Amino acid sequence: MQEKVKEYGQGRLLEAEATNGIGNAEKAALVNLAKLSKNGFEKLVTKKRLDAVVAPSAAVSTLLAIAGSPGVVVPAGYTKDGVPFGISFGGLRGSEPKLIEIAYGFEQATKIRKPPSLKKFQDLEPHFIGVLKQMGVLL
Repeated sequence: MQEKVKEYGQGRLLEAEATNGIGNAEKAALVNLAKLSKNGFEKLVTKKRLDAVVAPSAAVSTLLAIAGSPGVVVPAGYTKDGVPFGISFGGLRGSEPKLIEIAYGFEQATKIRKPPSLKKFQDLEPHFIGVLKQMGVLL
Protein backbone atom coordinates (compact mmCIF):
# COMPACT_ATOMS: atom_id res chain seq x y z
CA MET A 1 0.00 0.00 0.00
CA GLN A 2 2.81 2.41 0.90
CA GLU A 3 4.33 2.22 -2.59
CA LYS A 4 1.02 3.32 -4.14
CA VAL A 5 0.72 6.24 -1.71
CA LYS A 6 4.08 7.48 -2.96
CA GLU A 7 3.05 6.97 -6.58
CA TYR A 8 -0.46 8.47 -6.47
CA GLY A 9 -0.52 10.48 -3.27
CA GLN A 10 -2.79 10.23 -0.25
CA GLY A 11 -5.38 12.52 -1.88
CA ARG A 12 -6.36 9.88 -4.46
CA LEU A 13 -7.06 7.34 -1.71
CA LEU A 14 -9.15 9.83 0.25
CA GLU A 15 -11.15 10.69 -2.90
CA ALA A 16 -11.85 7.01 -3.54
CA GLU A 17 -12.93 6.41 0.04
CA ALA A 18 -15.36 9.35 -0.18
CA THR A 19 -17.34 7.64 -2.97
CA ASN A 20 -19.60 4.62 -3.01
CA GLY A 21 -18.02 3.39 -6.25
CA ILE A 22 -21.01 4.29 -8.39
CA GLY A 23 -20.91 7.42 -10.50
CA ASN A 24 -23.62 9.11 -12.55
CA ALA A 25 -22.94 6.95 -15.62
CA GLU A 26 -23.27 3.76 -13.58
CA LYS A 27 -26.47 4.99 -11.91
CA ALA A 28 -27.97 5.83 -15.32
CA ALA A 29 -27.03 2.38 -16.62
CA LEU A 30 -28.71 0.71 -13.64
CA VAL A 31 -31.90 2.73 -14.19
CA ASN A 32 -31.83 1.79 -17.89
CA LEU A 33 -31.39 -1.91 -17.06
CA ALA A 34 -34.32 -1.76 -14.65
CA LYS A 35 -36.49 -0.18 -17.36
CA LEU A 36 -35.41 -2.80 -19.89
CA SER A 37 -36.34 -5.50 -17.42
CA LYS A 38 -39.78 -4.04 -16.69
CA ASN A 39 -40.53 -3.16 -20.32
CA GLY A 40 -38.98 -6.26 -21.83
CA PHE A 41 -38.71 -9.55 -20.02
CA GLU A 42 -41.31 -8.98 -17.30
CA LYS A 43 -43.79 -7.45 -19.75
CA LEU A 44 -43.40 -10.37 -22.17
CA VAL A 45 -43.89 -13.04 -19.51
CA THR A 46 -46.86 -11.23 -17.96
CA LYS A 47 -48.61 -10.23 -21.21
CA LYS A 48 -48.25 -13.67 -22.79
CA ARG A 49 -49.09 -15.38 -19.47
CA LEU A 50 -46.01 -17.59 -19.70
CA ASP A 51 -44.89 -19.99 -17.01
CA ALA A 52 -41.33 -19.74 -18.31
CA VAL A 53 -39.14 -18.51 -21.13
CA VAL A 54 -37.01 -21.24 -22.69
CA ALA A 55 -33.75 -20.52 -24.49
CA PRO A 56 -30.20 -21.79 -24.87
CA SER A 57 -28.37 -21.01 -21.64
CA ALA A 58 -25.82 -18.66 -23.16
CA ALA A 59 -28.56 -16.59 -24.81
CA VAL A 60 -30.70 -15.91 -21.76
CA SER A 61 -28.48 -15.96 -18.67
CA THR A 62 -27.49 -12.29 -18.97
CA LEU A 63 -31.10 -11.22 -19.54
CA LEU A 64 -32.24 -13.09 -16.44
CA ALA A 65 -29.43 -11.59 -14.38
CA ILE A 66 -30.27 -8.05 -15.53
CA ALA A 67 -33.94 -8.60 -14.72
CA GLY A 68 -33.11 -10.11 -11.34
CA SER A 69 -35.20 -13.07 -12.42
CA PRO A 70 -34.69 -16.70 -11.48
CA GLY A 71 -33.48 -19.25 -13.96
CA VAL A 72 -32.54 -22.89 -13.98
CA VAL A 73 -30.22 -24.64 -16.44
CA VAL A 74 -30.48 -28.31 -17.35
CA PRO A 75 -28.56 -30.47 -19.82
CA ALA A 76 -30.03 -30.23 -23.31
CA GLY A 77 -27.64 -32.14 -25.52
CA TYR A 78 -24.11 -32.53 -26.79
CA THR A 79 -22.19 -30.98 -29.65
CA LYS A 80 -20.76 -33.27 -32.30
CA ASP A 81 -17.51 -33.13 -30.30
CA GLY A 82 -19.30 -34.44 -27.21
CA VAL A 83 -19.32 -31.14 -25.32
CA PRO A 84 -22.49 -30.77 -23.24
CA PHE A 85 -24.71 -27.71 -23.55
CA GLY A 86 -27.69 -26.57 -21.54
CA ILE A 87 -31.08 -24.99 -21.85
CA SER A 88 -32.42 -22.33 -19.50
CA PHE A 89 -35.89 -21.90 -18.09
CA GLY A 90 -36.43 -18.39 -16.76
CA GLY A 91 -39.38 -16.74 -15.08
CA LEU A 92 -40.57 -13.90 -12.92
CA ARG A 93 -39.44 -13.37 -9.35
CA GLY A 94 -41.14 -15.90 -7.11
CA SER A 95 -41.57 -18.47 -9.89
CA GLU A 96 -38.76 -20.74 -8.69
CA PRO A 97 -41.04 -23.68 -7.73
CA LYS A 98 -42.63 -23.66 -11.20
CA LEU A 99 -39.25 -23.39 -12.91
CA ILE A 100 -37.91 -26.35 -10.95
CA GLU A 101 -41.01 -28.35 -11.86
CA ILE A 102 -40.58 -27.53 -15.56
CA ALA A 103 -36.83 -28.24 -15.54
CA TYR A 104 -37.33 -31.53 -13.73
CA GLY A 105 -40.02 -32.52 -16.24
CA PHE A 106 -37.67 -31.72 -19.11
CA GLU A 107 -34.88 -33.78 -17.57
CA GLN A 108 -37.17 -36.74 -16.97
CA ALA A 109 -38.69 -36.57 -20.46
CA THR A 110 -35.38 -36.30 -22.31
CA LYS A 111 -32.95 -38.29 -20.13
CA ILE A 112 -30.18 -36.42 -21.97
CA ARG A 113 -27.74 -36.16 -19.08
CA LYS A 114 -24.98 -38.76 -19.12
CA PRO A 115 -23.18 -39.31 -15.82
CA PRO A 116 -19.47 -38.58 -16.16
CA SER A 117 -17.09 -41.48 -16.47
CA LEU A 118 -15.15 -41.85 -13.23
CA LYS A 119 -12.38 -43.54 -15.18
CA LYS A 120 -11.76 -40.33 -17.13
CA PHE A 121 -11.49 -38.35 -13.89
CA GLN A 122 -9.14 -40.92 -12.37
CA ASP A 123 -6.89 -40.57 -15.42
CA LEU A 124 -6.79 -36.79 -14.91
CA GLU A 125 -6.16 -36.95 -11.16
CA PRO A 126 -2.33 -36.78 -11.36
CA HIS A 127 -2.61 -33.70 -13.59
CA PHE A 128 -4.99 -31.93 -11.18
CA ILE A 129 -2.83 -32.79 -8.18
CA GLY A 130 0.17 -31.31 -10.01
CA VAL A 131 -1.76 -28.12 -10.79
CA LEU A 132 -2.97 -27.81 -7.19
CA LYS A 133 0.61 -28.23 -5.96
CA GLN A 134 1.80 -25.52 -8.36
CA MET A 135 -0.91 -23.22 -7.05
CA GLY A 136 0.21 -23.89 -3.49
CA VAL A 137 -3.11 -25.46 -2.54
CA LEU A 138 -1.46 -28.82 -1.86
CA LEU A 139 1.99 -29.25 -0.38
